[in-house]
Amino acid sequence: MITVTPEAAKQIRESARQNRMEGMPLRVAAQRNADGSIHYGMGFDDVGREDDQRFNSEGIELVVAPPSLPLLEGTTIDYVELEPGSFEFIFINPNDPNCQPPAEADE
Repeated sequence: MITVTPEAAKQIRESARQNRMEGMPLRVAAQRNADGSIHYGMGFDDVGREDDQRFNSEGIELVVAPPSLPLLEGTTIDYVELEPGSFEFIFINPNDPNCQPPAEADE
């Protein structure tokens, strides 16, 4: 369903530690914009809902509400350096027309 890379998992754990939220699941949400792209949100969540779907990737517990599930199917959350010294979480999502996976290196 949703994959967290080792780099993203490390940063999620560090963020939880810094904010004293260890042990809380990470809620991931998605909403389709008018142009067809997808807006993402994530944050630690101590209020689980009965209809949430729960996943585990790289030791990170993820919770997703039913409306976000189809938009997040097959998504990978990564933590990358976009510019020197500037790291961000990115969503690599086959359901998002504005999201292209990284190009594969020529062999």
